[in-house]
Amino acid sequence: MEPEILGLLLAVALAAGWIDAVVGGGGLLLLPALLVGAPNAPLATVLGTNKLASVFGTTSAAVAYARRVRVDPRLVVPTALLALVGSGLGAGLATALTSEVLQPIIMVVLAGVALMVYFRPTMGAATDPGLRTRNRLLATIALAGLGISFYDGLIGPGTGVFLIIALTAVLGLDFLTASASAKIVNACTNLGALVVFAVGGHVDWLLGLTLAVCTIIGAQLGARTALKRGSGFVRAVLLVVVLALLMRMGWGLFA
Repeated sequence: MEPEILGLLLAVALAAGWIDAVVGGGGLLLLPALLVGAPNAPLATVLGTNKLASVFGTTSAAVAYARRVRVDPRLVVPTALLALVGSGLGAGLATALTSEVLQPIIMVVLAGVALMVYFRPTMGAATDPGLRTRNRLLATIALAGLGISFYDGLIGPGTGVFLIIALTAVLGLDFLTASASAKIVNACTNLGALVVFAVGGHVDWLLGLTLAVCTIIGAQLGARTALKRGSGFVRAVLLVVVLALLMRMGWGLFA
């Protein structure tokens, strides 16, 4: 790989780590960059290498959040365990199903997310205990632990966004606590998918570990920024990332 391309990938990995730590969606940057930087690599290898870099970044961010934000183990533990399975199943199908099949559906969901966040400014601003019922807790665990993690193993970009929205809209968490909880779950989705890709020989270990150094640095910076700025900042970044995801997917679908 040319030094210029590697340098660009390292810079993108740093930015992706920052975005992932705040709201998720770092794959929006890193995955396309890998596709451009390694045009001859099989798609599964690009996805596997992306997961290798991402798992270090999300785990690093999860540790940083855990030191400052209290998460509920009754929510996080079962969701994370299910996420290992869900993302593994998604990764198992990644080589057989193209992203074009799901992109229109994902774009509609993202548009709904953007409208929900924009027109409900109080959502995620503070914890809403009234939404925390047993049925909602179980629904959130199933949605995040199986549905969203399956998508992460299959395609990936925007997983953190979907996790945060599920935790705020369904369970009533504030954005900061939701982001902290999402990082733990997202680390498991990355790990579950990575294991499947690794077993299949679809990981460039040298490149992935090199990029992981930058995702860790970016994740630490992003987590500290979110912790310092609070839920309002996370909400603003969330909107920007959702709109960016929509434009990126729209460009790839209609260009």
